[in-house]
Amino acid sequence: MKDILVLSTRKKDFYLVSQVLSNSYTVKYAPDFETARALHILSPFDMIISDIMLLEQNLNDRISIIPDNSFMRINPFVQLVVLCGRKAVQRAVKIVKEGAFGYLTYPIEEKEIQLLVESAGKTLIRDLELDYLRDHFWKTEWLEIIRSKNPRMKKIYESIRSVSPTIATVLLLGDTGTGKGMLARLVHWHSQRCEQPFIAVHCGAIPDTLIESELFGHEKGAFTGANKRKPGKFEMARGGTIFLDEIGTITASAQIKLLQVLQDGTFSRVGGESILRADVRIITATNADLGKLVDEGKFRKDLFYRFNIFPIEIPRLRDRLEDLPTLTDMFLNNLNAKYGKKIHILHPSVIAGFARYEWPGNIRELENILERAYILESSFELTPPNFPPEIVLDPEIKALPVSRTFPLSQARQIAVDAFELVYLTTILEQTQGKINLSARKAGITTRQLSRLLTKHGLNKKNFKKNKKEF
Repeated sequence: MKDILVLSTRKKDFYLVSQVLSNSYTVKYAPDFETARALHILSPFDMIISDIMLLEQNLNDRISIIPDNSFMRINPFVQLVVLCGRKAVQRAVKIVKEGAFGYLTYPIEEKEIQLLVESAGKTLIRDLELDYLRDHFWKTEWLEIIRSKNPRMKKIYESIRSVSPTIATVLLLGDTGTGKGMLARLVHWHSQRCEQPFIAVHCGAIPDTLIESELFGHEKGAFTGANKRKPGKFEMARGGTIFLDEIGTITASAQIKLLQVLQDGTFSRVGGESILRADVRIITATNADLGKLVDEGKFRKDLFYRFNIFPIEIPRLRDRLEDLPTLTDMFLNNLNAKYGKKIHILHPSVIAGFARYEWPGNIRELENILERAYILESSFELTPPNFPPEIVLDPEIKALPVSRTFPLSQARQIAVDAFELVYLTTILEQTQGKINLSARKAGITTRQLSRLLTKHGLNKKNFKKNKKEF
């Protein structure tokens, strides 16, 4: 760590910090947020020491300072230190809990500055090392998939990073379409078994009379129609991973056999007496409440405990809307590779509609409607006529949809975000992504416009129209 910014209306704060640190660090001064942002964009700082009053003035109607901190969007490793009076310590502690590194109280002590900066330097080195290890853990082809701005998803990926190299059984919980199959593959491909088979079984799609045969195989003559010996999925997955989706649907007798596999690693084919070894890592998934099924006597309690060693609960898409731009970009890239149309943007009404839609089918629904719209589209962007009408937001609609009940502050923010998204995409479409012209049309500075584009995940390059029709 070498570059520090002091953000304060009190210039003597800067002089004191500079006096203490100037021999080892470059210390700069900003009297307001606009100056601080400009300096940070030109050359990102490692630490920003800011007066609490300036932070709170910048808060406006937002509930939290840190998650929407523009300094962190420029440099995710920047460390924020709060300057405050003793009466404001409680407010400073709240900001620290939200993600700031620490706080200093007035009058500032030279020794406290030195100790805090040294501690921050050690923390920064640790964070950089962890980030290096994370980047080198994930395989290149999965880097796009694990991108997320959602705190819950970030924790999930950290959990997967921890459990993948082990042989622990993983239980994936979540609604249909949330990506349980993708996460199962993510675990497998980052495990010690990645070179061996990954066998997925949709238990809910197999008739009850055939589930045991499908999983464990059968001997010739085991039942009517068994004309020859057939290996099961556990044999096919030997040395690798078996993914049992919708595990809550399997029969009681199949549950007993699975329990045997988990307890001593053995099984027998249907109609057979030979004992076979099950050298597999088991990942299961369900959209059902297994605990409730246990209470109702539909699922074995001992089997549930065996599966529940490392549960991961996946959020619904409507609970991680901040990932919509990333997911949309990923699916569009896949579609461009598959169909070759080179469509990279969505119409403003579609973007705004995505932000307010309930997404009952989750990520799978998003992928499917994008593919349908892509196939139908004949221009450079995906337009409203090719989407279901309930997904597209009519720009003339002024009222906020009330299909769900929100606190007033959250409802207000949803309405503001939806308006900003439609407004910005419309202007960028008109100007073909020209920032200066767009800022003039909006009556704001280019810096303010850039900040809003970052907030909404908009890229000016995507609005430079390709006139070629398909």
